[in-house]
Formats: sequence, structure tokens, C-alpha cells
Amino acid sequence: MINLELPKKLKASANQAHQVASQIFRPISRKYDLAEHEYPVELDTMAAMIEGLADSGTQKIGGAAGGRNDEADADLTANANGGNMSALLNSLETSWGDVGLMLTIPYQGLGNAAIAAVATDEQLSRFGKVWAAMAITEPSFGSDSAAVTTTAVLDGDEWVLNGEKIFVTCGQRATHIVVWASVDKSLGRAAIKSFVVPRDAPGLSVARLEHKLGIKASDTAVLLLQDCRIPADNILGSPEVNVEKGFAGVMQTFDNTRPLVAAMAVGVTRAALEELRSVLTEAGVEISYDTPAMNQSAAAAEFLRMEADYESAYLLSLRAAWMADNKKPNSLEASMSKAKAGRTGTDVTLKAVELAGTIGYSQRTLLEKWARDSKILDIFEGTQQIQQLIVARRVLGKTSAELK
Repeated sequence: MINLELPKKLKASANQAHQVASQIFRPISRKYDLAEHEYPVELDTMAAMIEGLADSGTQKIGGAAGGRNDEADADLTANANGGNMSALLNSLETSWGDVGLMLTIPYQGLGNAAIAAVATDEQLSRFGKVWAAMAITEPSFGSDSAAVTTTAVLDGDEWVLNGEKIFVTCGQRATHIVVWASVDKSLGRAAIKSFVVPRDAPGLSVARLEHKLGIKASDTAVLLLQDCRIPADNILGSPEVNVEKGFAGVMQTFDNTRPLVAAMAVGVTRAALEELRSVLTEAGVEISYDTPAMNQSAAAAEFLRMEADYESAYLLSLRAAWMADNKKPNSLEASMSKAKAGRTGTDVTLKAVELAGTIGYSQRTLLEKWARDSKILDIFEGTQQIQQLIVARRVLGKTSAELK
């Protein structure tokens, strides 16, 4: 029999994250939704708390927790639940509170997941405690990460970066930016590497902040790199271009971050379902698990359908994180979890607004906010369409050239 219960140590960690979401995030959620680009000062106290937990080895919240698992290294035959699973559960719980605030927790950015995934041990010692944003998307492309035009040229003991990055989450607030750039355009996608760029590096500037549909508590920046110079050893992982390995090294980052984004969508979905259940119960709608859906009211039947989608998205996310912790290739499962959770999040939150009627469409609850927030979770880290394309390639055994 499959045991789907979480280990005790992860339950304790998830419970702490839930308390953060309940006691810190929810009370200020609407405040920072209405005050876009204003820094949530309440998070400074939380950052100090997280740093203390990390130093004690207790837990991390967000991208910094993923990527490495010492337990699996110690015993490859063990059933391990390490950094990726912990990060996923913490992301889920804090996103239940407010996904925009979760994305702007100091020192817990998605760039930290990239560092954790591909950095050398020496780089981990240098960049292990930075606040790292992720800069991939450019004006000329969205989800086709292989189309990077930003360049990195080695000049003595420094890299010189030139290009423009858009939709960089925490691009203004983070202390460091993980920038994807090509070291040799003639070699194609194999030459795309990731670089850690300090926020105060000469040649790096913020062109503007975006006004967005949702996650307004999180700043989203356009960054310009104009002859931006960084140390030669700030290239993550190996500087060698391996044409045979191709894009796999850089794409490994997504195998860690896509389940995290799936978890964010799962967290928002659960929040919307819980609020909708309260609204329906107050309206006299009964939801039964003993009666066939077709014999219940339309609202109850729809709720049961959405709850089933939520459960499947949750379990797919758990599987992708578990595989990463146990050193199993999880590219297919990471994309499956991201595709399912992203689509479920938008479906459930919009349907919750609809079923809740005037209560859902007004600002009396957070339902309409969650509907706006959820859309980005189906877009960034690879759109719904890109995830389905990746899944199709894996299932059919096709290359990117054979199936576009």
C-alpha cells in the first residue's frame, strides 16, 4: 500500500510555514495588493527568523531550500525527503497565505534554486546566503529559453555581459541576479550559461518596474546589462561548453523550480477552495462525499470536480519533488506537475469567483485577488503550452527539433 503521509520532520516544517502564511501574510495581503511596488517591511522580521532557522539547519522557505539533498548522497538506497520536498511544502503553505509576498521573501528567490541546482561547492559557500532573482526572459522571446540573445564575453579575469531582461521577479530588491547568457552564439543553446551578477555590478541597471494583473506585492523589473562586468568565477557550474550535453545543464534548474511553482499554484488553489466552501456552506449548499455528484446541486458537483483536480495537482507536485530528492530524472514529472497545477489554479480560482457571486467579485474576500494572482503561475517558468510540449516530447521520444 502506498503511504501518502508526510514525514514528521516535514509536517513540522510545513506547519511553521502555514503559521507564517496565516499570521503574517494573510493580514497584509490586501494592503500590498493595493500598494503595488511598495516594499512589505513586515518581511524584514521574517527574513531574520528564516536566517536563524537556516543557520540552525531547521528549514528554509523558497528557492534556497531546493537542489541538494545530503541524505540521498549518504545512502542512495534510502527513501529520501530532502531539500526539494521541504521547499515545495513551504512554498505551498506560504502561497496559501499570499503568493506575491511569498515571492518577495528576502533571500529566498527563485535564483537561489538555480544556484542550489548547478553551483559548485565553492560557489555555494560564496552565494549560499544571497538573495538571488532569476533573469531569463527577454523582449524577443518568452518561454523559448534557448532563444537567449544576452551575451557574455570573457575579458581577462572578468565576464562582460550585454543584453536586456524582462519580467525579473524581485529584480529591484534582490542582492544578486542569476542571468542567463550565451558565451558563444555560434554554438547554439549549448553555450547558454547562468551567471551570478551582484545587484551593484557596474553596468547593471533597472529600466522600469512593471504594473501587473496580480502578485503585486512582488516587484517585477526590466533589467539592462550594458558592458556589465563580473568576476570570471561567477559563472555557475563549469565554464566549458559541452555541445553533446547541450542545454541540459542549464535546464536542470527548471527541474527544481517547476515543482516549486506548481506548489505555489496548489497553495492558491487550496486557499480558494477553502474560502469557496465557507461561502457555499453559508448559502446552504451541502457538499457530500457519499452521494454521487450528479445527485447533488450544480455548485456542489462543481466543487467536487475542482477538489479532485486540486488533489491530482498536489500529488503530481509531490512526486516531482520526491524524484529530485532521490536523484531520479524528473524533467517529465516536473513539467506534468507545473502544467496540471497551473491550469488547475486558474480554473479553480476563476470558478470560485463565479460560484461565490457578488461576494467573489468584490474585495470582501480575497477570492478575486487569488484569481488574478493565479494566472502568472500558469505562465512563468514555462507556459502551459510549453509544458505540454515537453511532456509530449518525453512521452513520444521526440527531440525538440522533431516536435515543435
